[in-house]
Amino acid sequence: MPQYAYFKGEIVPIEQAKVSVMTHALNYGTGAFEGIRAYWNDKEKRLLVFRMPEHYDRMHKSCSILKIKIPHTTEELCDITCELLTKEGYTEDTYIRPLAYKASEGIGVKLHGLEDGFCIFAVPFGRYIEKEEGARVAVSSWRRIDDNAAPARAKVTGIYINSALSKTEVVERGFDEAIVLNHDGHVSEGSAENIFLVRKGKLVTPSPADNILEGITRATVMQIAEDDLGIETVERRIDRSELYIADEVFFCGTGVQVAAVIEVDGRPVGNGKIGPVTEKIRDLYFDVVKGKVAKYKSWCTPV
Repeated sequence: MPQYAYFKGEIVPIEQAKVSVMTHALNYGTGAFEGIRAYWNDKEKRLLVFRMPEHYDRMHKSCSILKIKIPHTTEELCDITCELLTKEGYTEDTYIRPLAYKASEGIGVKLHGLEDGFCIFAVPFGRYIEKEEGARVAVSSWRRIDDNAAPARAKVTGIYINSALSKTEVVERGFDEAIVLNHDGHVSEGSAENIFLVRKGKLVTPSPADNILEGITRATVMQIAEDDLGIETVERRIDRSELYIADEVFFCGTGVQVAAVIEVDGRPVGNGKIGPVTEKIRDLYFDVVKGKVAKYKSWCTPV
């Protein structure tokens, strides 16, 4: 468990980072957050925070949609995060959770005329999906929330009820993770992950128009696949049945990292094992985030 949090402008013991049951964000889901990973580099004996400025840039955009003002620049947020991690003294892989929220206490659904709050905490964190090398998944009956109903490209706290419903539905049926379709029945993403298919030597992934979160790990995978492995990515609509005939399928995201999918709706993907393309991308990704690839070292902020 964490010992500290950044709360109300200072780093305080975690026990002091509390909000009222009347807090607007608790009652109405009016908050935005990020998930950032820091990886322990055993050789350097320090944490490396992966693509932290990009995460905070995206958080500023999410907050803009919700009319929330974060009282810090991206550079300041990075400095605060490093200070918090230093104080915690973690020597293992860590997950960082910044949260901006409507902090006013009271009843009434709105975004305007409310006080804003901001906090950061960090916890040791390993796998999000236990079976990263071979997850069994199912298509959820719940549809991905549409951008005209709620901003799908923003990490809004209240929207994640959609993810929770999808995940619990399939896990209670014995699967490891969910795939969610958009409003018109095309593949959108996992419950909290972007998705890629491998078909005929290329990566195929839904476009931002399919109500996906524009993932930072997604962008990382696309770049390293092309620049280092010579694999092109095609962004387009994906039919449900394409999942059944894909050569390979994998999830990616800050939490899930890169996780192979070996079965969809009871049908094996490829030969029912992690595929060669997924394995190459996965191995390269873990080298990149741990600061082992010189050309991408600038993505890793040392603590």
